[in-house]
Amino acid sequence: MIRALFTAATGMIAQQLNVDVIAHNLANVNTTGFKRSRADFQDLLYQTLRQAGAASSNQTEIPTGIQLGLGTRTAAVQKIFLQGDFQQTQNQLDLAIDGAGFFQILNPNGDIVYTRAGAFKLDSQGRIVNSDGYPLEPEIIIPNDATNITIGADGIVSVLRPGNVNPQQVGQIRLVNFANPAGLAGIGRSLYQVTTASGDPIEGVPGQDGLGTLSQGFLEVSNVSVVEELVNLIAGQRAYEINSRAIQAADEMLQAAGNLRR
Repeated sequence: MIRALFTAATGMIAQQLNVDVIAHNLANVNTTGFKRSRADFQDLLYQTLRQAGAASSNQTEIPTGIQLGLGTRTAAVQKIFLQGDFQQTQNQLDLAIDGAGFFQILNPNGDIVYTRAGAFKLDSQGRIVNSDGYPLEPEIIIPNDATNITIGADGIVSVLRPGNVNPQQVGQIRLVNFANPAGLAGIGRSLYQVTTASGDPIEGVPGQDGLGTLSQGFLEVSNVSVVEELVNLIAGQRAYEINSRAIQAADEMLQAAGNLRR
């Protein structure tokens, strides 16, 4: 019965974390480029009371044995990098990646970080930046007198300037991909940084080497499914409740054992 108390407690702790992950997903249901997370669990150690395969006589052996599990624990919280839906904005600097890949952003500390959120703007210098003012890498500067900005599916950025009939190319957006995108570390602000688990960034031109193409005037919305998350929330809440009932049952059994002398 004491074992049951601690075993059920691990289940409650695991489901609490599961609900935390679901709450984070739901909180970001309207965050551009957000990727949902999923909590993965695994069972803990087993206490062997009777070893399977042990001899029960000179000519026979125990077929199954007795093992008692000690609960569960969180093994990982994994990012699910499935493609989100596209939302048309008609903004010239809004970009969505149709397929694999990440935009490269230069952090204020000089590090390159990565994002799927393509809601770009222009700063006072004409640079293409994200919502926090961090510039796109490689740097692209739009002339002050540009009347139209065109970004091709291959990332080529062209502008139309007064007095010119033909567009002028001012740069090219390059994407990167990783062997294991789920290994990237989220640092907030829809940004990720490279880790040993993700592997080194593989840079390339959009539309080549397995990278996705760019869609101008669109944003990739969160890939969170509200219905699926609500179902998971209900399941997690019930699992938490069931584990609490197991603790209550073990407590009542201990109380009955303690009252035997009365």
